[in-house]
Amino acid sequence: MNAPVKQHVIDPEICIRCYTCEEACPIDAITHNDDNVVVDVTKCNFCMNCIAPCPTGSIDNWRVVKTPYSLDEQFEWLELPEQQEISTTDASGGSDTVEALDDAVERLLAEAHHGAGGKSVAPASASKPTVNLFNRANPAIATVQGNYRLTAETSDSDVRHIILDLGSQVFPVLEGQSVGVAAPGNQPNGERNLPRLYSISSPRDGERPNTNNIAFTVKREPEGLCSNYLCDLRKGDTVQLTGPFGATFLMPNTPEAKLVMICTGTGSAPFRAFTMRRQRSIPEAEHPMMLFFGARTPDSLPYFGPLKKVPESQLVQHMVFSRIDGKAKEYVQDRMIAEAKTLAPLLNDDNVYIYVCGLKAMEDGVEKALATIGEATGINWSATKEKMRADGRYHVETY
Repeated sequence: MNAPVKQHVIDPEICIRCYTCEEACPIDAITHNDDNVVVDVTKCNFCMNCIAPCPTGSIDNWRVVKTPYSLDEQFEWLELPEQQEISTTDASGGSDTVEALDDAVERLLAEAHHGAGGKSVAPASASKPTVNLFNRANPAIATVQGNYRLTAETSDSDVRHIILDLGSQVFPVLEGQSVGVAAPGNQPNGERNLPRLYSISSPRDGERPNTNNIAFTVKREPEGLCSNYLCDLRKGDTVQLTGPFGATFLMPNTPEAKLVMICTGTGSAPFRAFTMRRQRSIPEAEHPMMLFFGARTPDSLPYFGPLKKVPESQLVQHMVFSRIDGKAKEYVQDRMIAEAKTLAPLLNDDNVYIYVCGLKAMEDGVEKALATIGEATGINWSATKEKMRADGRYHVETY
């Protein structure tokens, strides 16, 4: 009897097709087609280099199998298969062999269950997302309705709000999901440019209620192929879209939910969508949302003006700036600690949902701030975080 093996697999429902895992893999064990990103069991050596860069946790999945899933099988997955039942009752070779195989199966199942981290879970009340409806072979075609600079001309940060009209196409997207865009042309190796993922910054029913369009928040990067392509778009241009992607970084649909949103820069995109959705769907929500938003200066903070028009009864805002002349540098984690009296009671509140989005460099600081706040009030943040994650109430997407 062949011994079971632990196979590294990727959850196609959660994966946002950003390809960071593929780029991080040192032995080219990760590949993709137009539908899915998958792991080649014949190459993977469990080095774990792909785990940390993944913004969603979709890469951190494992199955113990008697016969490994082939690449072709994985390419066709719409969701992860259930863990197979592994039996050793028909093994031959005596009781010692069976005992050893039992031990191996138990060890592999334990490792596969725990993985290298926690799997993301959507809020229980969140709407069911549609995932991977359009791919590179069959993209949605959108028309540019508008391309507006959000940051001041004097700012060295060029951030754009880009609105795309979907016409008569059905493109169901939820707040917190992402959409793929590939710049036209090919890579140096002759293959098509890979898509880049952008969070939707508009609510599910469009920029205005009941309009079939979506919006992105895009920062122009000096060497960014796709960001420059998007930032240079003009009204009337067409764009090919894939997705939607992401099944966990979603909003709860209950009026008693308390949302704490922490972001930097274009990480504000999903929170703009969250805010607009909450204003439209639950204007009578019992508790205002709370936003910690970090940038260098006010003129480099996307949506600074429009945010100021949102009443405090709906959104409590903490705008944090790190490069204001004559003032000490302040980051979102600093403001969180300053607001410890407000945040501490929320860590043990089952109606609280925490979302973190932005540059990966912010993640460690936010984690330390939450641990510090918890420690000062007798809360074990590590245990609390795992409970919140299991309940679909703690979400991190950094890049």
